[in-house]
Order: sequence, then structure tokens, then C-alpha cells
Amino acid sequence: MSDRKDRYITLFQGAMLILNVAAVALICAFIHVTTGRILSRYDARTFLDGVVKIPGNPGDNLKICLFLMGILVLTFLLRQFMKELQSRWIVVTLVLDMAVCSGIIYQLDFNYNGLILLVFANVIAFVKDGKFKLFFVVLAIAGYLVADYELLSIYMPLYNVGDYIRYYSSNTQQYLFSIYNVMISLNIILFIVYCVYVINSQRGTIEEVNLLYHELQTANEQLKEYADMTERMTQTRERNRLAREIHDTLGHTLTGIATGLDACLALVEISPEQTKKQLLLLSQVSRDGLKDIRRSVNELRPDALERLSLEVAIRKMVTDMSEVSDVRIYFETDEKHLKFDEDEENAIYRVIQESITNAVRHGRAKTIWITMKRTDGEILLTIRDDGVGCKEMKSGFGTKHIKERIEMLRGTVTFDGRHGFTVTAHIPIRWGESYD
Repeated sequence: MSDRKDRYITLFQGAMLILNVAAVALICAFIHVTTGRILSRYDARTFLDGVVKIPGNPGDNLKICLFLMGILVLTFLLRQFMKELQSRWIVVTLVLDMAVCSGIIYQLDFNYNGLILLVFANVIAFVKDGKFKLFFVVLAIAGYLVADYELLSIYMPLYNVGDYIRYYSSNTQQYLFSIYNVMISLNIILFIVYCVYVINSQRGTIEEVNLLYHELQTANEQLKEYADMTERMTQTRERNRLAREIHDTLGHTLTGIATGLDACLALVEISPEQTKKQLLLLSQVSRDGLKDIRRSVNELRPDALERLSLEVAIRKMVTDMSEVSDVRIYFETDEKHLKFDEDEENAIYRVIQESITNAVRHGRAKTIWITMKRTDGEILLTIRDDGVGCKEMKSGFGTKHIKERIEMLRGTVTFDGRHGFTVTAHIPIRWGESYD
């Protein structure tokens, strides 16, 4: 009867080992194949824009993970076919298992931590000493909590298997996500069934296994709380970003229209023809602004930057504002090709837009000077006006958003309201490519 129980336990362990080997191999091979597909189709630039991080070398990752899984298979065979192994050597193999599993999880950037359940299963089966078993259980639980992708991705950049799955068509994504989730779920189901069987076969360990079960329940609840917290943080960031985009676009458009209407009121009796031209300009500006607002809500990227380069978009914005108001705006740059990453271009465009809006609306400026210079791997952006300025700086909605945008690029910004108003921003630029 004892041999039969041991045989079933061995079968469960072997099934979990095979499943985990297959899961790790499939994940590594999938990332390797998908990376090759991306490169062969010249989609690397588009793919990189949508991910936080990519693995260094998918081919090497596959080889390393397969080698480490081979060690797990070897330790499993040693424990099964060398029953005379002393307890200390069993402990050595279990420690080696933990180290190998940690290495594999690290290689996978914590996208799959089901291997920890395999360590749990081995500890339950082979460690008889209560102190050693408690030590390994606590260590495994700590590893399970720490090796959580959703938690760790908050604090460090990690690549996501889901990003590679989303590269494919929607139908293919459904199959791939199904396979990925089924492997994870099947591993958990095998572990639960295994634990139930061990509980029935090893009466003396019921209390320890129950304690382990409750600790796992607590760990799952904590992981759920971490996931909920991450979702709330993401929603808050998106709401703040959407608010900034709408505020910048709507505020800039309405300021230009209000200033143009003031000019029309002054010209209506003096020059009706000039007033008509001014109203036509305001009509066009309002239409462009409406398109830009819709674009901001839908894609959170200025329509001008979708159609034009950064420099041309800035000059168009300057020209439009100058035409609908009596403000003279000058833009100068010593950089021949203003071409950066999308988030950098968005931030620079919006900072200039918000600064012009503030200068016209609050500063009542007549002249605005905008300069951009490249110095030591960063852009020095200065927006200065001859408006009324402000002696006491107060953090309003506009200046707060300017600061947030610059800080998102790891830059710094200062405001000076002593003589007119000056915005000075130092923005580190990645300069990842050379542009013709």
C-alpha cells in the first residue's frame, strides 16, 4: 500500500515537472519566434514603442532556461531512483531546485512563477523534519510573494509575455492567451490535487499542510489586493493624463478665439473687411481646435504631430495664434532636425502650447519668445513673454501640468515671474536614432 502511494506521488510530481518544463520552454520559444517574426517584418520600431522592456537575447534565454530545467529533471531523477540518499543530500537537491527555479523565473522576468509550486510539492514529499519543512515552506511562500509580476512591474521595468501575444491578430491572441492561462491554471490544479492526495496519504502532516493552504490563501488575497491597487494607480494616471490633454488643447483653442474676438470688437466699426477676415480665421481655428480636442480624447496625441513634424507643428501653432490675436510670437532653434520619440515630442509641444496660452490669457503678453537649444544630451527649452508676470508663484492647473510633463521625461523646469514670465525646461533626450 505504501509503495502504491509513493508511486502516485511520484506520478503527480512527474506531471508537474513535465508541465512546468513545457510551460517554460513554450514561453521562451514563443518570445524567440515572435522576436524573429517582428524583425523579419521590420515591425521592431512599432513594437518597441508599445512595450516597457524586451529580453536581451531571446535565443540565449531559451538555451539558459532549457539548461536549468535539465538540472530540475536531474534532481528529480536522483530523488526518485536513489532512495538511499541521506536526508542532508535531499535537502541539498531541494536547495538546488530553489536556486534553479529562481534563476528561471528571473530569466523569464517573473512572467511565470508556477515553478514555485513545484518546489512546494517536493518539500511536502521529501522533507520529514518539521523545522526544515517549515523553513522551506516559509522560503517558498516568500518567493511566491516576491516573484509576482504585477507587483514587481510597479517598481522595475519588466517585459510582458502579453505584449508579444498582442502582436498577433485578435483571433490568434485568443488562442495564445488561452494556452498561456490553461498552463498556469493546470499547474495550480495539479498542485491542489497533489496536496489533497498527500494530506490523505500522510496523516501526520495534515496540520502543516492546512497551515500552508491558509498561507497560500492569504498570499492570493494579498496578490489580489496588489492587483487592485495597480489597476487603481493605472486608472488614476490615465485620468490625470486625459485631463492634462483636454485642458491643454481646449485652453489653448479658447484663448486664441477669445483674443481674436477682442480684436474683432475693436475692428468691427473701423474696418468691416478686416473684421470679416479675422472671423474667418477664428472659424478655421475653432474647427482645428475641435479636431485636436477629439484627437486628444481618442488617442491623447495632438493632431498636428500626427500630420507634421515637431518643428512644423510648433511653427503652425505659433502662426495660428499670431494670426488670431495681436501677440507677436517668435520661435528659434539651433537644432536642424527636431525629431524625437513620441512621448518627448508630445511633452515639448504641450509645454509650448500651455505656456503660450498662459502668456496670452493670464499675462496679457504682447510678445513671446520661444527658443530651443541642444546642450550636453538634453534640450533647453525657454518660453519668455513681456506680460505682467507674477511676484508670487502659485501652482495653477497649467503650470502644474507643465511640471508633470517635464518630470515624466526626467527633466526639470523652473518658472520666473519677475520680468514678464519665463519658463525654463531642461529635458534629457534619448537621441536613439540619427535622422536625415
